[in-house]
Amino acid sequence: MERQAQVVSLTPKTSPSDAAQSIDDRRLAAVKAAYSVRRVPLRVIRSLLPAPATPRPGDLVLARVDRIGQHQRIELASGRRAHLHIGDEILVSYANRYAPDQFEALVPDDLGQCDLVAAGGVAARCISRHSRMKRPTRITPLGLVADRSGKRVNLADWALPQAELPAERPHVVAVVGTAMNAGKTTTAASLIHGLSVQGHRVGAAKITGTGAGGDRWSMVDAGAIEAVDFTDAGYASTFKVPQREIEWILGTLVAHLAEQGATAIVLEVADGLLQQETAELLESELFRRAVDSIFFAAGDALGAGSGVAWLKARDLPVVAVSGLLTASELACREAEAVTGMPIIDKPSLSAGAWRPGPRNPAQPATAVAEPRGARRAATPPEPCAEPLYAEAGAR
Repeated sequence: MERQAQVVSLTPKTSPSDAAQSIDDRRLAAVKAAYSVRRVPLRVIRSLLPAPATPRPGDLVLARVDRIGQHQRIELASGRRAHLHIGDEILVSYANRYAPDQFEALVPDDLGQCDLVAAGGVAARCISRHSRMKRPTRITPLGLVADRSGKRVNLADWALPQAELPAERPHVVAVVGTAMNAGKTTTAASLIHGLSVQGHRVGAAKITGTGAGGDRWSMVDAGAIEAVDFTDAGYASTFKVPQREIEWILGTLVAHLAEQGATAIVLEVADGLLQQETAELLESELFRRAVDSIFFAAGDALGAGSGVAWLKARDLPVVAVSGLLTASELACREAEAVTGMPIIDKPSLSAGAWRPGPRNPAQPATAVAEPRGARRAATPPEPCAEPLYAEAGAR
């Protein structure tokens, strides 16, 4: 029989080993609850599981801020970025993190000091960081959050109901790319706006990545009738999540958007083709059945050429290239030459230049895009125009 973990009442701002006392609503209201845990109602929090409880991905943890590092703010459920101060209590989730231009971090096997490795509220132990990054913000876990019965609270407990990929669904277009900051989110948002201009009710989802609201808010701002991400499926991050669970996220979110009445769905897949979970998802049979069209986002022509070749080698329905490289007329010409694909920039996508073709279950969907050359002949770029894709900020 599994031994039950000892449960203590939530304590004041002390270490987990100190005497416990009941929590009151005033103190709980002062906790800064992160975006990653937004689906969990604060009212369910009643106690803590102290050491030697072992954290698992998705477990909620109450932690104290001990040192301010790279992340000086935490993103709340509302999207507001609240300033952090030493001594603050924050409610976050344990998860692994993959971010080549920020942090690589893993869920620890104890409740010792660890790090806030994402502004959206991810607790893990940093094992490597980009040279531009400061040391991560240091936090001390006060205990795993438990409900009235003493059961630890996990994001999976409050996830959307598991669902199969629906047999009848809208046209689904996925945005994938070379790496972080290739312009995937901007491409996805532009597609959402352009499809909305055409009269579609657009549903949007981010399938993989690290929990943060920025990408989801961009989808909402672009006109999505419903925007969800993997946190809605019960995951604060998808790094090191088994492939079958990634596929479950995909199926569940697409089914949810279809149920909401979407007539077109835009998906964003995080990171690049070399990231393990991304590659496994794109090579899965479920992804092939779920996705009708693929946009590839890249920062330069070489990346675009390699990425499009990777997708074509797997017989995936890539229909166009976009992303950061479209800020440069020269890069667009190079990418068009090496890929043989339409290169569609942000203004054109936002205006509805790309239209999904009819779905055909027997073969990849077709797509219709305004010819790039004709469009550029009518509206030549200004020599000193503002960048079409803003540089991504720290997340």
